[in-house]
Amino acid sequence: MSEKNHHDGKRAARERLAVEREKQKAAERRRRTLIVGASVVCVLGLAAVIGLVAANAGKDTGGSSGPVAAPSGAQGKDSLAIPVGQDGAKSTLTVWEDFRCPACKAFEAAYRPTIHELTDAGQLKVEYHLATLIDGNMGGSGSRKAANAAACAQDAGKFTAYHDVLYENQPEETQDAYADNAKLIELAGKVDGLDTPEFRKCVEQGTHDSWVVKSNEAFQAGKFGGTPTVLLDGKNIYQDRTMTPQKLKEMVQEAAKG
Repeated sequence: MSEKNHHDGKRAARERLAVEREKQKAAERRRRTLIVGASVVCVLGLAAVIGLVAANAGKDTGGSSGPVAAPSGAQGKDSLAIPVGQDGAKSTLTVWEDFRCPACKAFEAAYRPTIHELTDAGQLKVEYHLATLIDGNMGGSGSRKAANAAACAQDAGKFTAYHDVLYENQPEETQDAYADNAKLIELAGKVDGLDTPEFRKCVEQGTHDSWVVKSNEAFQAGKFGGTPTVLLDGKNIYQDRTMTPQKLKEMVQEAAKG
């Protein structure tokens, strides 16, 4: 091999190594983003506007009148948790979410398949608590109205499917598309059997609005740092920078053996 070819070969090898290293770095960045990046964005987004919204951060100014009507099957203190999975599961995942929150969408995209697998296997129970943080920070009512619609879906036994549809079709954080009941009803068409007269009436009349407001008040009282807040048997796992869907699966499956 000539000296020129030798040097060219070494240079090509170095370039391939550099490309591979960049791919690994990019993969690690994507993994970190899935786990904690979105959460950081939520916190930073709140901090950036805190001077403007400190007086009403996360508060919902509408929908608080009328009786508190909890959705069918709601559990826990004041019936504020929507349960998914078997009551006898050894592990409980408590999730505080806001349907307008992009960090919540990122969490759902990363963890949803694992959560579905574990709940379907009877190894995990999930308790969903709905908050209206973005309504308070950005203005509007889409968080509350989407949460009400999700509660209406719970009445129909379709919460999980509709919950997923809302995140899959989440508008930009600065857009309040979920404030439009027609949009929420349109998305119900993606869930078999959900778009019924009963569901439409529940959405349009805001049947569970007061319940949503009460749920958000509980979120505020809990002094959580933002949405999503994810607790596994009471321990905040979303703050764990080493957490992955696979690690969550292993923790839940290990507990199920006990």
